[in-house]
Amino acid sequence: MIKDLYNVVGVMSGTSLDGIDLVYVQFKYDGSWHFEIIYSETVAYESQWVDTLRGLVSATSVALKEIDFHYTNLLSLKIKSFINGYKIKTIDAICSHGHTALHRPDKGLTYQIGNLPHLAKLLEENVVCDFRVQDVALGGQGAPLVPIGDKLLFSNYEFCLNLGGFANVSTEVDGERIAYDICPVNIVLNHYVKQLGLNYDDEGKIASTGHINFLLLQKLNELDFYKMNYPKSLGLEWVDSNIFPLIDSFQLEIKDILATFVEHIALQLSIEINKKQQVSVLVTGGGVYNKFLVDRLQVFTKNTIVIPSKSIIEFKEALIFGFLGVLKLRNEVNCLKSVTGASKNHCSGKIFNFKK
Repeated sequence: MIKDLYNVVGVMSGTSLDGIDLVYVQFKYDGSWHFEIIYSETVAYESQWVDTLRGLVSATSVALKEIDFHYTNLLSLKIKSFINGYKIKTIDAICSHGHTALHRPDKGLTYQIGNLPHLAKLLEENVVCDFRVQDVALGGQGAPLVPIGDKLLFSNYEFCLNLGGFANVSTEVDGERIAYDICPVNIVLNHYVKQLGLNYDDEGKIASTGHINFLLLQKLNELDFYKMNYPKSLGLEWVDSNIFPLIDSFQLEIKDILATFVEHIALQLSIEINKKQQVSVLVTGGGVYNKFLVDRLQVFTKNTIVIPSKSIIEFKEALIFGFLGVLKLRNEVNCLKSVTGASKNHCSGKIFNFKK
């Protein structure tokens, strides 16, 4: 049934493996969309799950199916705990991204674990999930999917820049929303800082003490991906094949790796957001807390960098996956061909109904 008010739980797990992002959000439609994040929380993964998720790209198909089953059970427990903890009573749907196990759109493949039908039974709620598969089947990249939310919820910004495991950007060009991945961010920075026994480089303090290796920086900037036109997207497989071997071949100190890669990120981001001048850039995602990275980005652009509230910084993707679910419930377009390269705009995702 089409309504003008929806209460949903949005669920997101990203490649940086920070944890499961959960939001309880209310969406209202009165000719345009409005939202209010009522509750939000990130549930950290236990160490064994971090190891399991990090190793998904090398798992066999049989192992993936078993992991999928257990991960779906894990999601149900975390979502239930969130709902019970905040005493949430009114829910139209749980809208979940799952966790990307395999993303090779060039081969027509994408697989997110945690999207099994029994999630609805475990939660005793309607579930909307598995948003990428249909787009890939239609010839699209299956990513990024957030730009429909940028277009309808954050239209007052010229660029919406997200700094998570990877950086992606969305904007309007000739009246069409376009979006694409720019470069790796936390998936690389966290990988190296873990060798120092840390989960992340707090405010980029370690990177700020390092020295840039300009030959490595040059080789990073010369990678073929950066010469490709959009639509384009990145996955862990690409990082494993192209980034880690290149960096490791230089045998640098961790602080110098971090300094060099931060400079690489800032340069790649600036190339994209400098395609328009004197505009506002909304920046979200965990990378926002890397003050050194944000400062380096500001050096390379004259555009206004806008850092929003903590709830938007940390939960924008979970919010928008909640919104994708709402659009799916309304049978409205939630995936744009101008973004993903699919053959048509479409309404993506699967609905698993639970009859109470």
